[in-house]
Amino acid sequence: MYIDGFVIPVPKASKEQFIEHARRADSVFMDLGATRILECWGDSIPEGQVTDFRRAVNATEDEEVVFSWVEWPDKATRDAAMAKMMELMKTDPRMDPQTNPMPFDGKRLIFGGFAPVVTLVNGGGG
Repeated sequence: MYIDGFVIPVPKASKEQFIEHARRADSVFMDLGATRILECWGDSIPEGQVTDFRRAVNATEDEEVVFSWVEWPDKATRDAAMAKMMELMKTDPRMDPQTNPMPFDGKRLIFGGFAPVVTLVNGGGG
């Protein structure tokens, strides 16, 4: 498994626009091999003494922090998808800023790729 993680400052007034944007853009990730995507709207983000999620993306009072991740079966699938994504930005309306504009400041979005080192799954049985 391989994970892409994102932290994004999104205007609170643009929550529904963000959800629609994410649904459209995330469908591209799924088409390219992602196995799971979570888009999480900030609900309980404590202020840290040195740093925190809000400071990491320089979020303002009228913005909320979104924490997202994309799960891939492996890094090779992710790398191939990212290469294809660059092509799709020119041809797929789901990735075109004109037809699916980002309702946030993309310059303050932070992201990275991560190789899991511990994975626990609760089977939910009783």
